[in-house]
Amino acid sequence: MPSTPPHPLDPLTAAELEVGRAVLVAEGLVSETTRFPQVLPEEPPKGSSPGSADRRIRFTTLDTSTGLAGDAVVSVTKRALVSWQNCGDGQPAYLFEEYDLASEITKSSEAWLAAMTRRGLADRVEHAFCAPLAPGYFGREDEKGRVIRSLTFLREDASDSPWAHPVEGLIVHIDLTTREVLRVEDEGDVPVPSEHGRYGDVPARTTLKPIEITQPQGPSFTVDGSEVRWEGWRLRVGFNAREGLTLHEISFQDRPVLHRASVPEMVVPYGDTSPSRFWISYFDAGEYLLGKNTNDLRLGCDCLGVIHYFPAFVADDHGHAVEIPRAICLHEEDDGILWKHTDLDQRAEVRRSRRLVLSSISTVGNYDYGFFWYLYLDGTVEFEAKATGIVFAGAGTPGERRPHATELAPGLFAPVHQHLFCARLDMTVDGDRNSLHEIDVAGVPTGDDNPYGNAFTWHSTPLRTEHEAMRTADPARARVWEIRSSDKTNRLGIPTAYQLVPRPSATLLAQPDSSVHKRATFATRHLWATPYRHDERYPAGERPGAHPGGAGLPEWTAGNRALTDTDLVLWHVFGLTHVPRPEDWPVMPVDRAGFSLRPYGFCDRNPALDLPSGDTDHCDH
Repeated sequence: MPSTPPHPLDPLTAAELEVGRAVLVAEGLVSETTRFPQVLPEEPPKGSSPGSADRRIRFTTLDTSTGLAGDAVVSVTKRALVSWQNCGDGQPAYLFEEYDLASEITKSSEAWLAAMTRRGLADRVEHAFCAPLAPGYFGREDEKGRVIRSLTFLREDASDSPWAHPVEGLIVHIDLTTREVLRVEDEGDVPVPSEHGRYGDVPARTTLKPIEITQPQGPSFTVDGSEVRWEGWRLRVGFNAREGLTLHEISFQDRPVLHRASVPEMVVPYGDTSPSRFWISYFDAGEYLLGKNTNDLRLGCDCLGVIHYFPAFVADDHGHAVEIPRAICLHEEDDGILWKHTDLDQRAEVRRSRRLVLSSISTVGNYDYGFFWYLYLDGTVEFEAKATGIVFAGAGTPGERRPHATELAPGLFAPVHQHLFCARLDMTVDGDRNSLHEIDVAGVPTGDDNPYGNAFTWHSTPLRTEHEAMRTADPARARVWEIRSSDKTNRLGIPTAYQLVPRPSATLLAQPDSSVHKRATFATRHLWATPYRHDERYPAGERPGAHPGGAGLPEWTAGNRALTDTDLVLWHVFGLTHVPRPEDWPVMPVDRAGFSLRPYGFCDRNPALDLPSGDTDHCDH
């Protein structure tokens, strides 16, 4: 392993992971029952000198015999243990091996088998799938420590999709440390839906003609290690086991825009009151690790065109390195017209848009999530989350109408739920000193200021403290949030800025006295803002699993710190509120959510005027 990696923000390498683990072994911190729920790069604080940065790894360890967890920071540069401490409230992310363990414990339970027998399903247990599901937090006396719940789904054979055959009302509560069933709930006798959920063997249509995406001269981007350069953009590509894809040191035309951009958390709360689902509120990053569940991407399916792949290395449950060979896809794609005008003499000028795409896809149980960052030729940054996969369903009486679930197939009901993402945007608009403003448009009342009734204007409201910056989007006012430089102005004397443009979406719909509201308070606002702190990384706190709530953004912002002329971090919540439909079955077409960051006075004029003409051999004259 090189003594100094190319850059301190580069993702972890296999060699570094193995060196870090070896340090823990030498320190006596690894035994036969030690597992590693989470292993992440310990990124250097903002402003550190690249030449002097110490490459560090944070290992979260779990003793599976006792349930005790700790955090160890290791310097792989110095091959030394930096710190060690026991974990506080909340549980570390689940291990992959705990998924199988939960199934083994369930299937060896006499109470579970008795419930299956009572329902006439004893002859179908061989291929039953016992899903390992985070239980949330309800303060129950027997749910302390490392607890998981399991719902049962049937399969006709090992290749069958289990999600089509839920055994409604059968809930198994498991202690993973003692490896025992705490209790089994057996509620009701709803028949198991019989219609299969297979979707991969449908005969393909023959009417679509091929579309070829070629770049005979190669792509316009260049890659040097983790650094990417493209059409005035420069950035570094990162990755970790929790967040997955991260972007660093993003600049446009050699001017800083973002120091770091990521999606560090998402919560999936369900709105069903049934015993099988009222407790469901998965934190897919904090409880399951989005990065560790990243797909190995496929050319022609996940990505099209001339592709550059970035590999990623994550630690398995035993702390050893595992490679995801094609974890991140980089490519260019056409994006329609960027600008056009036809003059009075019918002479037309048109330029086509193009965007640089950085993407990764994670599969967490039944759902698949695509994470797409787009960089545009006009200086815009856009993020899009694409949700697909299989909706989580239960069983009911065919034809029944329910207030919290819709029928997708005969007797198969999918509950209403949300997918709420939180982006962390460490802004550096022309430097580290920025201020935040809310921009609303508004009509002007008819009168002296609006004699004809047609006038409207805009209002700029400074958001000077953390409490003032707890905001919700308002499409009726075309609301955006503007991040202004405190030090630079454009040629018109106006502070250079970027605007965060939200897409309309609901925030958390659970009631304030609910458990999920306490744990996912970050999802109750579209916008939060904080002054930069290196240790404020996750909006629901370090360990949202089995946590009573209050960690992360509500804790940090309680002090109501000042935001003017400071190093700003924005936390933007966006997502999907899903009332499932028959078209979502048996596999869901992509649903999209996201936001954009667009320059506003950052450039003195349209930065894409110099694009080559669209008058090429591809145009029809």
